[in-house]
Amino acid sequence: MISSSLRNRLLSLLALTLFGCASLAFAENPFIGRWALTIPGGAAGWLGVENKDGQLAASILWGGGSVVPVQGVKVDGEVLKVTRISKPKNAKTQAADEVTETISATLDGDTMKLSTVKTKADGKEFGKAEFAGHRIPPVPPAPDLSKVKFGEPITLFNGKDLTGWELINPKADNGWSVADGLLLNRVEKGKHFGNLRTVQEFEDFNITLETRTQKESNSGIYLRGIYEIQVAETYGKPLDPHNMGALYSRITPTVAAEKPIGEWQTFDITLVDRHVTVILNGQKIIDNQPVLGCTGGAMTSDEMKPGPIYLQGDHTNIDYRNIVLRPVVK
Repeated sequence: MISSSLRNRLLSLLALTLFGCASLAFAENPFIGRWALTIPGGAAGWLGVENKDGQLAASILWGGGSVVPVQGVKVDGEVLKVTRISKPKNAKTQAADEVTETISATLDGDTMKLSTVKTKADGKEFGKAEFAGHRIPPVPPAPDLSKVKFGEPITLFNGKDLTGWELINPKADNGWSVADGLLLNRVEKGKHFGNLRTVQEFEDFNITLETRTQKESNSGIYLRGIYEIQVAETYGKPLDPHNMGALYSRITPTVAAEKPIGEWQTFDITLVDRHVTVILNGQKIIDNQPVLGCTGGAMTSDEMKPGPIYLQGDHTNIDYRNIVLRPVVK
């Protein structure tokens, strides 16, 4: 007969062995990591897979909007299966119809091949599509910003006209104009207004500018066309990753530094080695924090390439002035 103490030791050893096997399985899971996606239609997307509290978990960015958790994720053989559930409103009945989307992914090294299919509550499938992704390299260590060298300042907005700027979509309605030295965006209901980008593209840099929100303003400053620093009328609201100065849906400001509507507000933003620092109205609200992927509305999910500064203009009215960029000298 096995003594109780020996039995307990054996049970402990078995538990440790099983835990070790589970940990090893997670460690060897090739899907764990961050993935840059080009989703159906060509928009930028992102998928993050991780071991969270001993369970597989995932979050996804699907074109616009926020990074959100998925409803299910598992590995079936050599296939990653991700489940998303949505409840879009039926145009005829106005009722919420549940739709389950299943995304399947396989790997070839650091390249991901994906397919998607949506299923209605009655079992009917639709929306089948194939798309691709690639593994995002690890974020490097936080840079020592005191040792970073910046080049001569580049005035991106001359205060006279839109020289050096263009619509991302030339077919969109143009709400951008220049008056009294200000860059203005004015939109109208029922029209699709465009986002404005610099013709010139950049890698790492520091950019300073001033902005003035209007009633319910919702705009954004996209760094390299990939990462959105939120510009919104959020004065007096509690901290949130969608508020003024946030890295949209990814990094929440540490302090609410917004000014009331109609006042000019200053931004001082530094992007170096995929780390971002944001100073809003003289207060540091994001301090050299790593950026884990693109944000909603990004022009591309490829974080390794240079890109423009782009100002979101497809939502509401907004004003900008004194836009100056200093590129990092490498």
